[in-house]
Amino acid sequence: MDRILDFRSDTVTKPDEAMRAAMASAVVGDDVLGDDPTVRELENAFANKLGKESALYCPSGSMCNLIAVCVWTRPGDEIVMEERTHTFQYEGGSASRFGHVQTRTFARESGIPEVSDLTASLRNPHDVHHPRSSLFVVENTHNAAGGRIVPKSRIEELATTAHAHGLRMHIDGARLFNASVATGVSVADIVAPADSVMCCLSKGLGAPIGSCLAGPAEFIVEARRVRKALGGGMRQVGILAAAGLLALTEGPDRLATDHERARSFQRGLVSIDGLDADPPETNMVRVKLDESIDAAAFVEALRARGLLVFAVSPRHLRFVFHRDQRDEDVERALAILTSLRCP
Repeated sequence: MDRILDFRSDTVTKPDEAMRAAMASAVVGDDVLGDDPTVRELENAFANKLGKESALYCPSGSMCNLIAVCVWTRPGDEIVMEERTHTFQYEGGSASRFGHVQTRTFARESGIPEVSDLTASLRNPHDVHHPRSSLFVVENTHNAAGGRIVPKSRIEELATTAHAHGLRMHIDGARLFNASVATGVSVADIVAPADSVMCCLSKGLGAPIGSCLAGPAEFIVEARRVRKALGGGMRQVGILAAAGLLALTEGPDRLATDHERARSFQRGLVSIDGLDADPPETNMVRVKLDESIDAAAFVEALRARGLLVFAVSPRHLRFVFHRDQRDEDVERALAILTSLRCP
């Protein structure tokens, strides 16, 4: 095959020529000293787009989430989230390792928390035997649930409940722009009730690195201090922030194409024996395998034919659609799957 089909993640995208040119011509300064104008422009643009007072540019979404945990909690507190949320499942235990808090989880197959999930997870604030419940984390879209969208109305309900019980609410919006494009609701409206929010610039939006954290001005002042303590203070990083600016301004307009390709791919699976998938809400298709199929072996067989994909469980594969793909890649991927199932 002349080209590898990479459906592992939307993190595999590479900067295009326009983005490389923006990086090469970026005006830079020492960002730790507050002297990088391109970083300041990105942070201001991000805060404005998210409807928050201030923002902070960080190397990764995981760092942004950890910073939010560190700012909104104190050692010995407890944070609450659905059990497959990225902050709990895929960030190296950072909340406990560096934030010195424990995590209480609940199970929700859809990935979309109910208000009852939150209230049932809360500790008695007057009982000294219990940790304090101090932060509720929501992931939108929910990666492990297959790119599911947490509706704006649910976020409002959850935030109201969290605030009524003295908790802050942080949104891990790594793919928040996917939720916005799919629903037609602005990112600012989606996260308006949240105390803080993170978005990745390096996933579907196409930047090579970086995420932004937004919230109240006082929160970001403390977040900047935590970022420095974690080793996230960067110097002439405007070279990367220039790519982030382009991703923020132009990247969202391309996401609808990813969503349409995901829907087309799911429709094509219907005729392939042993494979099944629900219609996707955004850019991910979670494919369920027949019991006779070993996911690990199937992934290796696909790799041998030039198709890269992750097994996210012994019975599920995850196909992620992104800007570096083409329309014909959908048909090629379906053809490879068909050849394995119907030789």
